[in-house]
Amino acid sequence: MYSDIEHVEDDEATVIRDMDTSNPIAVRFSHVYKTYYLYKNDKQRLLGAFSNKVKCEVINASSDLSFEVRRGESLALLGLNGAGKSTALKMITGVCYPTRGELEVHGRISALLELSAGFDSKLSGTENLEMRCQLWGFSPQETRELIPQMAEFSELGHYIDQPIRTYSSGMKARLGFAFASSINPDILVIDEALSVGDKRFREKCRNRVQEIMDKDNLTLLFVTHSPEQAKQFCTRGIVLQKGTSVYEGDIDGACAYYEAH
Repeated sequence: MYSDIEHVEDDEATVIRDMDTSNPIAVRFSHVYKTYYLYKNDKQRLLGAFSNKVKCEVINASSDLSFEVRRGESLALLGLNGAGKSTALKMITGVCYPTRGELEVHGRISALLELSAGFDSKLSGTENLEMRCQLWGFSPQETRELIPQMAEFSELGHYIDQPIRTYSSGMKARLGFAFASSINPDILVIDEALSVGDKRFREKCRNRVQEIMDKDNLTLLFVTHSPEQAKQFCTRGIVLQKGTSVYEGDIDGACAYYEAH
């Protein structure tokens, strides 16, 4: 979670985040690079922190990536594994930061990414939901109203009061989806999260996403390998290859390009 205004700047990268929903731009990437340095072992990695002469493999997960999403738009990010889709979403949500370039994010984000990440295994499902509500800055009254809704949507029954360590991965994902889809976001970020649970529950998740999208001026960024799902939720599409955009246009054109390549 970030503060109302966050401005991070170094010699090569600038990141601006705020809650300004009056800004017509929700997300903007300007010549963004995300570079990873892969060393042979921990010793080499430590030496690399002090000297640029240590040999390593340089991987650009994002490479000169530029695009913008206007408020209220729904954008699909399409591409094969390793194309840089998830890296872009992680930079948007603040999980990681760009190495170079400029990134702007304006509005409250709800991310359906790694749904089971961040839970405390010693706490119950309810206690984890309460903790996340506190981290998001919800008032005690708002938390009391949200918890029953989240518990009901997750369909965990009496397990909601059991420690997370007793949950299966699917149960954790249900709980994560219930929270992330219940907090009234301005920007909704989804990375293949609609594969949670059985067929009936997946349909329930898709319906919930559609309900969220009916909110005025909600901005959606959706990563998927499925052109059918992309067409269901998005009006625009970007195709990524090797961390950069190779096609941008309406969703039909983007899906056609993706399938052809």
